[in-house]
Amino acid sequence: MSEFWLISAPGDKTNLQAWERMNTVTSKSNLSSNSKFHIPDLKVGTLDALVGLSDELGKLDTFAESVIKKIAQYIGEVMEDSKDKVQENLLANGVDLISYLTRFEWDMAKYPIKQPLKNISEALSKQVTQIEADLKTRSAAYNNIKGNLQSLEKKTMGNLLTRTLADIVHKEDFVLNSEYLITLLVVVPKSSYVQWQKTYESLSDMVVPRSTKMIAEDAEGGLFTVTLFRKVMDDFKAKARENRFMVREFYYDEKELKCEKEELMKLASDKKQQYGPLLRWLKVNFSEAFVAWIHVKALRVFVESVLRYGLPVNFQAMLLQPNRKSVKRLRDVLNVVFKHLDEVAAASIMDPGVDIPGLQLNNQEYYPYVYFKIDLSLLDCS
Repeated sequence: MSEFWLISAPGDKTNLQAWERMNTVTSKSNLSSNSKFHIPDLKVGTLDALVGLSDELGKLDTFAESVIKKIAQYIGEVMEDSKDKVQENLLANGVDLISYLTRFEWDMAKYPIKQPLKNISEALSKQVTQIEADLKTRSAAYNNIKGNLQSLEKKTMGNLLTRTLADIVHKEDFVLNSEYLITLLVVVPKSSYVQWQKTYESLSDMVVPRSTKMIAEDAEGGLFTVTLFRKVMDDFKAKARENRFMVREFYYDEKELKCEKEELMKLASDKKQQYGPLLRWLKVNFSEAFVAWIHVKALRVFVESVLRYGLPVNFQAMLLQPNRKSVKRLRDVLNVVFKHLDEVAAASIMDPGVDIPGLQLNNQEYYPYVYFKIDLSLLDCS
């Protein structure tokens, strides 16, 4: 299960015994895998500052989560031909996400702990905001190339009535630079090949005899050339249409065809050149954003633990990975083990009939212990 619960309870002797009890029960019954989550001694500041920071961190948590989700999804889009390999590219500090979480260590170099909590929060916010802005710029540039390339490639698909003819026709298929003659391209259904050969010369006056030749064929029909005098062109088109022969509006222009082919090659080359550097940037910045997000979670646990359990700072944080089939049972065990932290809330949780106003704060689940969820399933791009 890729859902984790980051919880904390006071670190005094009584609660350490509660931790031991919880660990014993959850491991014996295979309810969850547990590991200690180490949060360093951060600067507390004033109570007012902590209350304000609690709200800011909630918003930052949601924002950081949305950014890593965007990056993960975009990696999936970029790796369009090998989506099965996306997950192995989602790493944090070079290791898989679960390993990073279960062995979390605060990055002292990036987020020095001697500075006020607000400064750390602002540094994290600035970092994630910059990553999001860069993602927008880079993805827009790549999507533009990809979109233009797809538009040109689409023209090479479809049937002979709609697709581009640039890669089909050749100069020698046409009478060019003639004041009187013109070569038209006609799409003829397969069932009408014989009829075409018998009738094309008589569809109008001034059709050059034996001037037709099939130059391409698909599942539905063939593309035929026919040469005639310019002055009967409109008459020929009308008569052809009456016989279900469709004249393509196409006139051979060597320069235009060359430009179309070169544009296709250039876009394909540009996309290939940008792919490697873009994917590297996405992997590096996914890692950066994910690491920042987990530091935001750690900050939230610290702030909420101080607000809930008071000073001096003394709490133990733990990361639980619930067994998918035992989520409700695990929640019940935690509520029993830690109900002494908030008897009223615990009673309400264990008996839904007891209604306590304000128990669901800001639409967030409330438990006797500090609790935050880390859901890695949101990064599943397959």
